Formats: sequence, structure tokens, C-alpha cells
Amino acid sequence: MKIAEAISFLETVAPPSLQESYDNAGLITGNSNWECTGIITTLDATETVVLEAMKKKCNLIVAHHPIIFGGLKKITGKNYVEQTIITAIKNDIAIFAIHTNLDNVLQGVNAAIADKLGLVNRRILQPKNATLKKLFTFVPADQAEKVRSAIFAAGGGHISNYSECSFNTTGQGTFKPGQGTNPYTGKIGERHTEDEIKMEMIFPAWQQQAILQAMFVAHPYEEVAYDIIGLDNQNQQSGSGLVGDLPELLSETAFLELLKTKFNLSVIRHTPLLNKQVKKIALCGGAGSFLIGAAAASGADFYITGDLKYHEFFDANNRLVVADIGHFESEQYTIDLLHEVLSQKFPTFAIQKTGVKTNPVHYFL
Repeated sequence: MKIAEAISFLETVAPPSLQESYDNAGLITGNSNWECTGIITTLDATETVVLEAMKKKCNLIVAHHPIIFGGLKKITGKNYVEQTIITAIKNDIAIFAIHTNLDNVLQGVNAAIADKLGLVNRRILQPKNATLKKLFTFVPADQAEKVRSAIFAAGGGHISNYSECSFNTTGQGTFKPGQGTNPYTGKIGERHTEDEIKMEMIFPAWQQQAILQAMFVAHPYEEVAYDIIGLDNQNQQSGSGLVGDLPELLSETAFLELLKTKFNLSVIRHTPLLNKQVKKIALCGGAGSFLIGAAAASGADFYITGDLKYHEFFDANNRLVVADIGHFESEQYTIDLLHEVLSQKFPTFAIQKTGVKTNPVHYFL
């Protein structure tokens, strides 16, 4: 297959429109029209990973973190970013990053963390606004179910865990076909009145093209009347962080032991324990200090993240326990997540997980 096929699939898992404005997700080196010889999944696309890809005859690296975040004015090999780019380009290795867009979906980076902790009753901690739209269209009553089902199949009508959601009202539409038209009903040059259904349904903004195409194919009218409006509603399927419940109550020390075991930790930095039972857990892979307030407001007993600065620990303010398990440590299972989703989609293709531990942080015990 071509590299473009893998990229196209990954962009259905985590739509590019969900990446944050500061991010640089997407194809960073290489050409999407290249034939793909194999894929390696990794957290970081370092030069060592590029060399590993060459050795294993894989010409596509799927990384969580973009190797280029800001612009490069020169590429002379003076730092690890430039060295990696030079090696990748010289050896025709494509690097694709799936970063904050994978952070911002319910089944993304944070789901991999939640899986390790066995969390249930999961939801987005801080849902995104303005990522939903509403479609209105007008269909002859006898064709309404066909059109409605086509839009549902294309991804319309999802509200949280409910699917096939729509609102339908009956009315009468009028039109007069002009010369050169091919009307589904009515006569050229005469005003026609048709019993119609007005359909309304919500859809994620990034699925607009697919939904419109499905509607046009299923709709009987030569000219389809429709409206699309943007919504400011929160999208419960996308946003930052995740919150869920442990299957059973644990003491604070027992939960810290669970964290240490599940994430292979040598150390956990945390705020003072509150001598409470632990049930609700909030989390955010990577650097998540910006969600401490949201975690507290959710009623969480613990908030798990990485990269906290000294003063940010004070933000817990005895409302919950905040635990910093490290940036790499919190996101390490993203490698498995990417490998799993790609393997399920392309079961006969060569997809491997990196054997390189890219964590630059070490601990002297």
C-alpha cells in the first residue's frame, strides 16, 4: 500500500482539525505517494528510531510527538532535531506525527492510560466547543428514511453515546422546475407542492464532506436544499483529559502502588495525601498542568499527569491529590495504541513497535 493509505486511516482515528493551534501534527518528512515498506510506531521520532526503521526496512515512522515543532531556518545537524531530519530525508524515511489530535479524542492517548488503570464510566474531562455542526435538509416524505439512514451511516446524528439522533418535522415545499431540469416530481414550468420532511441532525465538523456526499447520493432531488450551521455546544467525544472511576475503592497509598506497578515507575511526585478513599480519577497524558482546576471541579480524588512545575503543585489546594508520573511514562502506551489500531486496519501489513526507549529522563536511585 501507499503511505497515504495509512495516513488517511490515522486521520479518521484522530482528525487533523482537532490538533491545537501550536501543534505540528501530520506528515513531516517523506512523500505520501511512496509505497510503504513497513511501519514503526513510537512516542518520539529520534535519529535512533530512524536508524531502527532503516534496519527493519520500514519507511514510515508513526510518532506521537512531532520532531519539528517550530520552524527550522537551517538544517546543519547542530542538534537532535536537525540530525533526525537529515537522516530521515537522506534515507527516504517518512515521519508522520499524530499528536494533540490524538490527545483530543476519547479513544486516544488518555484512553490508553485509563485502560491500564481499569477505569470505567469514562468521559472527556474538558470537552471542546465549536467542533459540532447541524445539518438541515428537506426530503420528500417517501424518501426520508433512505436519506436519513445514509446520513447516519456517514457519521451524522451522534450525541455522546447515542446514535441515529435526528429531529423531523412535516411540511410542504414548493418549487417550479425550469427549462433543462430533470425534476424528481412535478412538471417543468409549473409550481409544484410536495409533502416533505425537514430533517435536523448534529455531526462533527470534520465529517462534513462525507456527510454531504452521502446525502447527495441518497437524495432524490436534482438540486438538494440544505443548511449547515456551526454550534457552540460542547462535544463530549473530543477535548482535553479524561475522567473515570476505579472499579473499586482504594486507599491513596494503594492507588499510588497501582500507578507505580502499571506504569513501571521508580518515583512519583505528588501533593499531600488527604486520607480519603480513591474512586474517581482524572488524567491527562503529557504536560497537563492546565487541567488541574478542571480535575478538581470534576470531583476527582486523584489527577494523573506529567511535567508539573514546583508552583503548579500548589494548585491542588487540598482539593485532590495531584500526581506527576512523568511525560514519557504517562504516554508510553501510546506506542501500543498506535500499533493496535494500525494492525487492526492492516492485519497483513508489517507494523512494528519501536524497540528504542526514547525517554531522555533518567533517575538515579
